[in-house]
Order: sequence, then structure tokens, then C-alpha cells
Amino acid sequence: MRFDWNEFLAPVGLSIQVALLASFIVFILALAAARWMARARFIGKQAVETVLLLPLVLPPNVVGFVLLVALGRRSWIGGAYEWLIGQPIVFTWAAAVIAAVVVAFPLAYRTMKAGLEEVDAELEDSARSQGANARQLFRWITAPLASRSLLAGYILGFARCLGEFGATLMIAGNIPNRTQTLPTAIFVAVDSGNLNLAWAWAVTMVLLSFLMLLAAGRHSKR
Repeated sequence: MRFDWNEFLAPVGLSIQVALLASFIVFILALAAARWMARARFIGKQAVETVLLLPLVLPPNVVGFVLLVALGRRSWIGGAYEWLIGQPIVFTWAAAVIAAVVVAFPLAYRTMKAGLEEVDAELEDSARSQGANARQLFRWITAPLASRSLLAGYILGFARCLGEFGATLMIAGNIPNRTQTLPTAIFVAVDSGNLNLAWAWAVTMVLLSFLMLLAAGRHSKR
């Protein structure tokens, strides 16, 4: 079977774009949630954290179904998006990003929160007593001390975004050159018997993940 480079590169490029944008969003959201939950004390905290971690244990197709209902044309979110943009949000590139964000968020959040909880609270209190505001406190005290966990959270989030399949298939579909990411492309290639293309995509995913982990390992040694 002839190897088509254009067919090979399209899902690779789309997956990298989706993973980069989704992992950036995940990093910001997970960092904000982890900073709040690491020090907050309130009634119902355990319930809130359970909700935040729920996509980690739910089957991806269940997450995709919930997103499909929440963002479909009959929902107020989906209706508002279609009114503003002029097209539905489901079965688009944006839907693939949303699916990746929801599924990857718990993994990044749990990793970052563990690192932030290990930062000595007395150091932060000392900095506050010297007049440091919240921004200075995070930049000069919290972030450097928790940098390994923050980086690990981003890498795990990126890898999860890159490998997301079930929820993406439910809400974004598998439209070539529009929403077909590497995992869905591999599934279709295997199903159609195109093993050469499936192997090429699988090796690409392994290589991308390896490079991310290698970069993280070098950063940790420094």
C-alpha cells in the first residue's frame, strides 16, 4: 500500500496544534485551581475536589457524551456559541481542544497541587510579612520551589491532550483535515487495514512524548 505523506502529516499537525493550545489552557486552569485548593479551608472542599478529579476516572466516551449534551445546539452554551461564531461548536477543531482540556485537567491539577502543598507555608508567611504581594509571592517563592511539579503537570497534560481519543471522537468526530487527530487517525487506519500508516502515526506519538519527557528530565537535573 502506497504511503501518502499528505495523509500522514495532516493529523500530526492538527494534533500538535490541539495539544499545544489545550495544554496551555490546562496549565493555566490547573495552576489556578491547585493554588486555591492547596491552601483553602472550607466546608465541602472534598466534594469540590472530587468534581475536579471526576474526568480522571470516568470513561472518556462518558465525558464526551456529557460535553456533547452541554455544548450541542440545544444547549444554551452551544446556542450562544453558534449565534456568535455562526456555526456549531461540535465537530470542529475547537471541540477537540475542549475535549482535551476537560480530560487532561485532572491529571495536571493533581500533580501541581501535590507540588504546591509541599512548599513550606512558613516561607510564604515570612514573605508576606516582608510586604510581598500575591504575585511576588508566587513568582519568587512558590513557583521556584514547586517548579518540578508544575513542569511535570504541564508535560502530563500535554501528553494526555495529545493522546485523547474517546471524548474527542464523541464531540469533534473524525473529519479528515478538520478534526482528525492522531489517535482517531490510528484507529481508522487499523480498522481499514493500513498498518503502515498506523505504525507511522504511533511512532510519531511515541517520539513526541519521548522528547517531552527528555526535556523535562534535563530541566529537573538543572
